[in-house]
Amino acid sequence: MWELALKSLGSEGLFLFSSLDTNNDLYLSPEEFKPIAEKLTGVTPVSDFEEDVPDPNGETLSIVAKFQPLVMETMTKSKDGFLGISHVALSGLRNWTAPVSPKSVMLARQFKAFLPPKNKLDLGDPWWIIPSELNIFTGYLSNNRFYPPPPKGKEIIIHRLLSMFHPRPFVKTRFAPQGSVACIQAISTYYYTIAFRIHAEFQLNEPPDFPFWFSPGQFTGYIVLSKDSSHVREFKLFVPNKRSLNVDMEWLYGASEGSNMEVDIGYLPQMELESTGPSVPSMIYDENGNVIDSRDPSGEPIQFVFEEITWQQEISWEEAAQKLEVAMYPFKKVSYLPFTEAFERAKAEKKLVHSILLWGALDDQSCSGRTLRETVLESSPILALLNESFISSWSLVKELEELQTNRENEFYSKLADLHLEKYNFPVEMIICLPNGTVIHHINANYFLDITSMKPEDVESSIFSFSSNFDDPSTATYLQFLKEGLQRAKAYLQN
Repeated sequence: MWELALKSLGSEGLFLFSSLDTNNDLYLSPEEFKPIAEKLTGVTPVSDFEEDVPDPNGETLSIVAKFQPLVMETMTKSKDGFLGISHVALSGLRNWTAPVSPKSVMLARQFKAFLPPKNKLDLGDPWWIIPSELNIFTGYLSNNRFYPPPPKGKEIIIHRLLSMFHPRPFVKTRFAPQGSVACIQAISTYYYTIAFRIHAEFQLNEPPDFPFWFSPGQFTGYIVLSKDSSHVREFKLFVPNKRSLNVDMEWLYGASEGSNMEVDIGYLPQMELESTGPSVPSMIYDENGNVIDSRDPSGEPIQFVFEEITWQQEISWEEAAQKLEVAMYPFKKVSYLPFTEAFERAKAEKKLVHSILLWGALDDQSCSGRTLRETVLESSPILALLNESFISSWSLVKELEELQTNRENEFYSKLADLHLEKYNFPVEMIICLPNGTVIHHINANYFLDITSMKPEDVESSIFSFSSNFDDPSTATYLQFLKEGLQRAKAYLQN
């Protein structure tokens, strides 16, 4: 059937068809054809989603979008002037210079999706707003897509918010961990402060161009809302920008799922949404129940006075963010310290440093990065050994390159130099002494190669399989850590 479709449509025609055929049944339903129909006619029908019908007894919230485009010079491809990359491939990225909707007014009740379920009312106890549907067994979603599926349920408000930035947000990423997670940060008699973290991405291109995926490391933020969701006091959503790189990008170069894909990383200075003030009544009534003008005689909006919220229980933003991070990445039950801090801690506690050096972010979507997270670092035996005998850290290559050239602290510069000396793309796992001496390391690609082999085919005794574990990845990484500890004995004795 596919051969006949390819013969009839050609490779590019089949590529477009398959990007719309979300259930892969070789038939386009009216719902699947809708994005192309809207593109051809220029007519966008009334949304099937929850509409902003004014609620006489409800409130509305004004939200503004702030956006500074990606700094092109931070992309690694910029170093050679984007040599070999067509202008068309990057057109969606270059043309995205402002939010599509700088301001939007939403109903306060739409934010009900952020309220906790009845069994998650403790501070810092995470729950899923949008659950992840992916794991190591389900694989990942297709790269060959242009238009997001219609959002459903609690996805609607997330989609609506992200659509202020760009018209094609995907509220579920192609790779795990996907979804949106939240926890209570503070509680008062009538209000919650809810911290949240969202993994979403955008498709910047449309046919006839090939897909270009723009994947921020995360969206995070908080909302202060009443327990009945009738009133929103504050709302903020943003992409963290404290690290030197915070966005992964991937784009296809051909009309098939197996086509060559280019990858890069970059820095996004600003991408945030923020409420302009508390939500206010949609309509204002006098004491007789008559609707009155929302502006005073001078034409200025009527000012509302809100009571001050007294919080009875609360945790810090840092603690709430950590809870959300662990929910997304269970391997972070082990603390991962900043690079230089890890060596200071290791020296004080007389432990080894377990360091992960990445080309992209730890939210890295490369095959090796995903497998390392999902099959290895989240396993209980690995977590136990790391907590007992190591101080862990992860770093970006770019950050260590900057530290390497910083001569204000020769020791830190030397630490970076020793790490970079052992690094190979895309991820290098390194074990070293508190003085920076590397005693063991393994590349993620090599790790994946040997763990995909049959035990009898593995020649190296260093990375041998253990009969105690069914998962060769766990067994091999555990052996890697133990070998590091064994090698460290000679150094520590001296």
